[in-house]
Amino acid sequence: MSVAMPEEPPVAPTRSHYPADATRPVLDLSVGRLLRQAAGEAPQRTALIWIAPDHEPRTWTYAALLADAEHAAAWLLRRFRPGDHIAVWAPNTPEWLILQYGVALAGMVLVTTNPALRERELTYALCRSNSVAVAYAEEFRGTDMAGLLGQVLTDLPEITAIPFSTWLAEIRDTDVPTATFPEVAPESPTQIQFTSGTTGFPKAAILGHRAMITNADYVRARCDSPAGAVWISAMPLFHTAGCGMAGLGNLVQRGTLVLAQLFQPALVLAAIDTFEGDVLIGVPAMLKALLAHPDVATYDLSSLQVIVSGGDTVPAELVERCEDTFSASFSTVYGQTELSPIVTQTSPHDTERDNRHTAGKPLWNVEVAILAVPDGTVVPVGTEGEICARGYQTMIGYLDMPEETAATIDADGWLHTGDLGSMDERGYVTVTGRLKDLIIRGGENIYPREIEQVLLRHPDVGNAAVIGIPDEEWGESVAAIVQPEPTGTAPTARSLHDFVREQLAPHKTPKSWYVTGDLPTNAMGKLQKFRLRDAIIANELRKLDD
Repeated sequence: MSVAMPEEPPVAPTRSHYPADATRPVLDLSVGRLLRQAAGEAPQRTALIWIAPDHEPRTWTYAALLADAEHAAAWLLRRFRPGDHIAVWAPNTPEWLILQYGVALAGMVLVTTNPALRERELTYALCRSNSVAVAYAEEFRGTDMAGLLGQVLTDLPEITAIPFSTWLAEIRDTDVPTATFPEVAPESPTQIQFTSGTTGFPKAAILGHRAMITNADYVRARCDSPAGAVWISAMPLFHTAGCGMAGLGNLVQRGTLVLAQLFQPALVLAAIDTFEGDVLIGVPAMLKALLAHPDVATYDLSSLQVIVSGGDTVPAELVERCEDTFSASFSTVYGQTELSPIVTQTSPHDTERDNRHTAGKPLWNVEVAILAVPDGTVVPVGTEGEICARGYQTMIGYLDMPEETAATIDADGWLHTGDLGSMDERGYVTVTGRLKDLIIRGGENIYPREIEQVLLRHPDVGNAAVIGIPDEEWGESVAAIVQPEPTGTAPTARSLHDFVREQLAPHKTPKSWYVTGDLPTNAMGKLQKFRLRDAIIANELRKLDD
């Protein structure tokens, strides 16, 4: 059953400003209340199916999911206090979602972290977020996560470790109190998500219950997700797309979430076939891998109605190939973590041109404008400027970073995305570039400064610059340009790779390595990375040998 699209307000024909459309309500709910509503209305409906290579599926009804979440909340409240920050460091598992809902019922705040983080990165995340505990997986993709966490907590003894391997059985033995859980206000924090930055380490963005729930509802409405839809998702839960758009959106729609432990093309294709998926969500790199799978034509994908994608540039040819191969509609989303996360989205009802060449128009109850850089005035229609938004979905702020918060959310309430774009007279937005020096690889935001700081600790590196260069598979790949120490010799690509790989997650490790005598700067001494990017594309920089 399709969701009828309400008429949206007109846009001033000469200015790039889209007023908030209030024809759809903001959902004034907390996550715990939403879960209770869903379980009350559809207790025996399948809420969650977890799939993983070489594992039998694990399934929860809404009643069972609520029961486990309440046990989790009771267990947490015996050890921590409402308002405490509980981190999770694990791949996609049912325990991850149960913790998310249990933390919400207990009035605590979930801190999401990438399971690929290494010791230095994890230490930063736990300390920056003021976490009092961290739930974790024992192992993932060959990494001894338990051992690595043990090393981290040696210096952080005040943080409690919660092993997922025994946690579910433990919470089910915990009595749920007859007294009510804490009252949780919809505007209160529900999550802390680490977001991208180019001036240092990631910032901790605080997101509210009402913002994440409402945004997930709007995304489903715009893409015509049918009532009770089966969503297939391998999106990482530590992303707002995974735990928010897919996870909370599932509760809003009383649907079924088929959650893959990790992305493997055969696993996802088989899930669409086996569970008759209605909606597939994935970043462009995932969709390209599905299309390239040699057996894609052998799966029955006829149930699929719509594909939702974003987090990176979605090429028009990819939309066309997906529509042809899967016989499904396509919906492109655009946003960022600080906006909980989606701002604009295309609809299956859009024209072919709009669907393939724009990021759609704003969702309900968000005001969007294209502002001139640097004076902040609204630019004329069709003129490039910075994409800015304000409304219910704006983050509460960066944790313990008032100056950075003020730099992102101005005095008029506009959240400055750092992205460049334009708007037409109907409100459709086209993203044209980024102000922030940010690399987006397969939907993952990578901040060059963090990698550069690691490289500068290498004994043979005098200076370094990290940039994104075009990549057909990933959208962008990470490239590093090093300037050797004057008295030393140029390091090898292998030595640099291994040096970075020991300290940072795999997706942050540069794919290509170049060497230069001098890094280009302007008259003020500021590094001009665009010149490095142009030189690489023109094959003018020397690659480092292995």
